[in-house]
Amino acid sequence: MADLEFRRAIRDALDEELARDERVVFFGEDVAKPGGVFAVTPGLYDTHGEQRVFDTPISELAITGAAFGAAVSGLRPVIEIMFGDFLPLAMDGLVNQAAKYWYLSNEQASVPLVVRSAVGAGGRFGAIHSQSPVPWFQGVPGLRIVAPSTPNDAKALLKGAIRDENPVLFFEHKRLYSIKEPAPDGPSEAAALGQARVVREGGDLTVVTAMRGVHDALAAADQLAADGIELEVIDLRTLRPLDLPTVLASVRKTNRLLAVEEGPLTGGWAGELLARVTEDALGELDDVWRLTTVDHPIPYSPPLEDAFLPGTDAIVANVRGRLVTA
Repeated sequence: MADLEFRRAIRDALDEELARDERVVFFGEDVAKPGGVFAVTPGLYDTHGEQRVFDTPISELAITGAAFGAAVSGLRPVIEIMFGDFLPLAMDGLVNQAAKYWYLSNEQASVPLVVRSAVGAGGRFGAIHSQSPVPWFQGVPGLRIVAPSTPNDAKALLKGAIRDENPVLFFEHKRLYSIKEPAPDGPSEAAALGQARVVREGGDLTVVTAMRGVHDALAAADQLAADGIELEVIDLRTLRPLDLPTVLASVRKTNRLLAVEEGPLTGGWAGELLARVTEDALGELDDVWRLTTVDHPIPYSPPLEDAFLPGTDAIVANVRGRLVTA
């Protein structure tokens, strides 16, 4: 069985959706002829032509405004904002236009647009090109936030995002582009948004995470199994909306919850998840806590950046300190 690389999964999803639905268009900075700064979209311009796949000027505000106009005019645009750190430049089009148009139009018009963006630290890009901007958008009604961790999920979830009637932020962690896994047999179906997945079963502690954190949590689970600690790992896959029922079913089994987020302690999705779980399972849990980055810009120095991230070693030390010494 052939392997599917994460970046190829994204490209294949775009290619197949462009072929399936003539309303789908794809544009952004250097995505057409150059094939994308992370080499994710080569060949799409040649296959689908300049009317469907095209490059834009360097203006995130203009790109998002064009996507909003295209979506409300009957197209299904997919745009790329090269780095998630640049999304504040597109805030008005996303937060005040796309996310609210369904409500302001009295449910007469939806805005089916997708914003693809590379996010995450660990690649030595520094403080302005390494952030995970989920907290900037998680409080905005009308937006969906998708965050895949595997190639097969990336393909299926991007297809689902393109077919969704709502504006979707589709975040791709830079340290996942080169990972591979066996491709599925047969065509890949679109995945429903808002459904988490238990990727490892265990009875001692529920670890909930997303994107690169899933791989770190699974590696930590392997190490902690030697200590007799069995982690149950949940891949959220979608960060807005959160799949609370899947998380609650797990924590009611383990009675403990650790949310691991690559993002600041203050205002992140991990805090929101803990609050929601506590509201629904108060009195049933032995321990609930989170592991995030500190409230500090992401350092450029490789040793400092590695120490800054909530990776495998941090998860292992955190769990051992909480469970073994308890």
